[in-house]
Amino acid sequence: MIPRYSPREFVEIWSPESRYATWLEVELCACEAMEVSGLVPAGTAASLRAMNLTPRLDTARIEEIESTVKHDVIAFLTHVEELAGPPARWLHRGMTSSDVLDTSLALLLVRATDGLIQRQQAYYNTLMVRAREYAGTAMIGRSHGIHAEPITFGLALAGHAAEARRGVERLRQARAEVAVGKISGVVGTYAHLSPQIEAEALRRLGLTSETISTQVVARDRHASYFAILAVVGAGIERLATNVRHWQRTEVGEAEEPFTAGQKGSSAMPHKRNPILSENLTGLARLLRGYMVPALEDVALWHERDISHSSVERVIAPDATTTLAFMQERARGIVEGMVVYPERLKANLDRTGGLFFSEALLLALVEKGVARQQGYVLVQRNAMKAIRGEGSFLENLLADIEVRELLSEEEIRRTFDQEHALRYARELVERALG
Repeated sequence: MIPRYSPREFVEIWSPESRYATWLEVELCACEAMEVSGLVPAGTAASLRAMNLTPRLDTARIEEIESTVKHDVIAFLTHVEELAGPPARWLHRGMTSSDVLDTSLALLLVRATDGLIQRQQAYYNTLMVRAREYAGTAMIGRSHGIHAEPITFGLALAGHAAEARRGVERLRQARAEVAVGKISGVVGTYAHLSPQIEAEALRRLGLTSETISTQVVARDRHASYFAILAVVGAGIERLATNVRHWQRTEVGEAEEPFTAGQKGSSAMPHKRNPILSENLTGLARLLRGYMVPALEDVALWHERDISHSSVERVIAPDATTTLAFMQERARGIVEGMVVYPERLKANLDRTGGLFFSEALLLALVEKGVARQQGYVLVQRNAMKAIRGEGSFLENLLADIEVRELLSEEEIRRTFDQEHALRYARELVERALG
């Protein structure tokens, strides 16, 4: 991912230094497990750890070796042998490259996902605070972009909060899905190892064993992982889409933060554009794009091929980094969002109570009117109001057929916003748990 959208923590996780340090830790834990089983002389791993190899790993030297051998794991092991000498010959015993690559990928994805879970929780917490702040602030609810019935701004945010909380759980599920490694050798038969060695090595790394690994960890796990990242990103995009609408000049109900000194347009000094939300919309599209090649990686040839390798070198760092950036930006938008209650009220009042149409319909039904007949009576008065021919309430009070069924008091009683919103605060608390 380009630096513009890369939190520092994720740059470090996916750096070459981090990758090689993780490879070394996998090799050392495997070596320790082999010592327990008697395949490697006791004390080998301890002697290698005592050499403090991790900070001495030279990325440039590994790449230099790889330019000749054309194999990254061999280049890495060659460099370790240069640093450690004879004890390094016991590293990688009975292992294949995928034992190192897939297990280290799991470790890096776990680290990245821990960061994603933390950021998603912070995003949820911020939504929760703002939802409670505006739990009782009435606004118009919309379907198809058209005024429907009243909700509250807090209830709108609570829906996003509930979705964000599900995102936390989905990310935990994703973490469990990929916290799986393999130390089972070529084609996964433990020909020169054992399931016990694998279990011990992975225990030391905080991972579990793939059920049947072939030569690689099954890629349906990774496909599920990247699909979850896309779903979480889509939830953030839904918030961004709403913010973009709320900020429209014609709506003006809320807007993302506009900081001191910020400029919205190179040509028009008056502009305050929803660029942060638009940015999230674009990144969500990108995040969904990473899901497709992950799904295509599932169908590898036989016990393995490496068509997945080039894909994962790109999508693993890019997808996790992209989502981390999105989570941070979304939290900042919610935290700094400016809400305009007077515009919320003005827009709510704009149709003169047309949103009480369902309450009128139900009142007619309760008087014994067939539902479809009642629908016609209410709709014709609503359509007149939309055409500018009197207000909805005035039209109803003047409609002879309606008045034969409902008194003025009964009609006015249906225009009750408090009744419509009587469960709003309760729903906000239910959404927030």
